[in-house]
Amino acid sequence: MNNKVPTTGGPVSAETLADLAAASRILAAQGVVDAFGHVSQRHPAAPERYLMARSISPARVTPEDIIEYDLDSNPVNANGRGSFLERFIHGEIYKARPEVMSVVHSHSPSVVPFGLVGVPMRAMFHNAGFIAAGVPVFDIAEKFGATDMLVGNAEKGVALIEVMGSNDIVLMRAHGSVACGPTLQTAVFRAVYTEVNARIQHMALALSGGMPLAALDEEEGRLADVVNQGAGMRAWDLWRSQVRW
Repeated sequence: MNNKVPTTGGPVSAETLADLAAASRILAAQGVVDAFGHVSQRHPAAPERYLMARSISPARVTPEDIIEYDLDSNPVNANGRGSFLERFIHGEIYKARPEVMSVVHSHSPSVVPFGLVGVPMRAMFHNAGFIAAGVPVFDIAEKFGATDMLVGNAEKGVALIEVMGSNDIVLMRAHGSVACGPTLQTAVFRAVYTEVNARIQHMALALSGGMPLAALDEEEGRLADVVNQGAGMRAWDLWRSQVRW
């Protein structure tokens, strides 16, 4: 990270800022984030910039908390506001994945165990069809040894995206997960249903008695996800109506 303050990508509408603030609150209300975690959105008019709240608990985010960053995760307009240490997750994904327009990082409790054991997360139902494409696990220790487990610089962000590849979800050993999407609404939908899917998989494994799970295969997941790209807006509209901004 350099010390030069980057220039802005241009003005952002009040509606965009309000939706991004609402996304943080939605993720908190849905049990995906608590005092920790964050959601970002690529700048609508400048793909080399992204927007994310200052370092604050997600349930408290307002439009006034949103900061603009360049893709090296340097703040454009911090004005004394603190930034999340793990903002490099977002910046490096936006660099490597031009189709990604929104990123969610969370520590949702039902998801974390799948980064600790040799049981892969699988798509348990149609709303989680995106999971069928695969959910890799990023183990920060493989490249960096013993750390504080946080993706606190660009090098660690690059290592994360190398493991994530073209997948929509990546787990982080002993830490959490990242979900992304082509829109803010889709990224939020995927983060929520990754947590729901994890709960269902825990229950299915307990009931299975060791028998194979009848999870969605990759093609079923792909077809379901096409539908969810549109139908998922129903969930967003509901959740958005339940939070301010």
